[in-house]
Amino acid sequence: MEHPIWHNIHPQFKLNGASYDLEDLREIGYSLVKEGEPFEVAIGDFLLDWTSNSPTLEVLTSGSTGKPKKIVLQKEHMANSAFATGEYFQLKPNQSALLCLPCTSIAGKMMLVRAMVLGLQLDYVEPSSTPMAHGDSTYDFVAMVPLQVQNSLEQLHKVRTLIIGGAPVDSNLRSRLSELAVNAFETYGMTETITHIAVKKIQDNVSNCFEALPNVSLTIDDRSCLVIDAPQISDEKIVTNDLVELVSKNQFRWLGRFDSIINSGGIKLIPEEIEKKLSHLIHTRFFVAGVPDEKLGQKLVLVIEKAQVDAQELLNNIKELPEVHKYEIPKAVYALKSFSETKSGKVHRKKIMEQIQ
Repeated sequence: MEHPIWHNIHPQFKLNGASYDLEDLREIGYSLVKEGEPFEVAIGDFLLDWTSNSPTLEVLTSGSTGKPKKIVLQKEHMANSAFATGEYFQLKPNQSALLCLPCTSIAGKMMLVRAMVLGLQLDYVEPSSTPMAHGDSTYDFVAMVPLQVQNSLEQLHKVRTLIIGGAPVDSNLRSRLSELAVNAFETYGMTETITHIAVKKIQDNVSNCFEALPNVSLTIDDRSCLVIDAPQISDEKIVTNDLVELVSKNQFRWLGRFDSIINSGGIKLIPEEIEKKLSHLIHTRFFVAGVPDEKLGQKLVLVIEKAQVDAQELLNNIKELPEVHKYEIPKAVYALKSFSETKSGKVHRKKIMEQIQ
């Protein structure tokens, strides 16, 4: 009997230097669940899920725009996503990859899937903010979140292709990466699209466009939000809340989230666009948001991760930025010593705003 596509473990696949077939992976899954470190238990759980006969598995969304929710994904779609990534980045059997993201999230799970179906030699390390601090190995393919990239700039010469997801790449990190030899890509995607469906080369500042992976086509709805048609990874079209400018049927510029638009005195402000402009000036984590205001309906405020800040001086410096319109200047500044985060390490804007208000 022919194996289902997701049980076709590539003969070149290795995990931390050892080769495994389907049966071996079941055993390693059991032993990681029973005897592994907490981060290895998540890897073991996933291997047991993947090697089971069920055609689907459950994953949690990241919770960055609301409460994390369980969604069911088809393993065949996950394998298709891995093949599309392999095709786009020209990944070949025997090439090396690093798993440094938690396997509780879709991004970590998909690094394992790519390795298993494409025949990559995958090393895993405990997820941390400094994933490359202790090893000397070089890698053909690595996925990280921006904070990990920021802390690994000195080691990125050991990486050939780097994909960055989980949060937007700010202009400071972008310019640091542009000076390095690594092929770095910002990714666009979500749990529902089984990680990325589009990527943008960091060093290519000219187009600033995300380009869709093979077999993905894009349209927009009447809100100017992205609609994704990717039959190999989703049975239905995925309607997002992402405001985009469609450049062609497979390229778009990301503008921000429809549900985060601030209506201030009748003027619609897109926080992400303003944050992009302010990131030239502010070099710690921050965001802008709308808070209720009697006169304006909502007023724009700036929230910054810093023990203390001279708000007036900062606002004066913002006014000096040539690209910032007068209505994009925050009406108040809040400094917090540290930001709340979601389980996947993203800034928990909603929780922070509840704290402030």
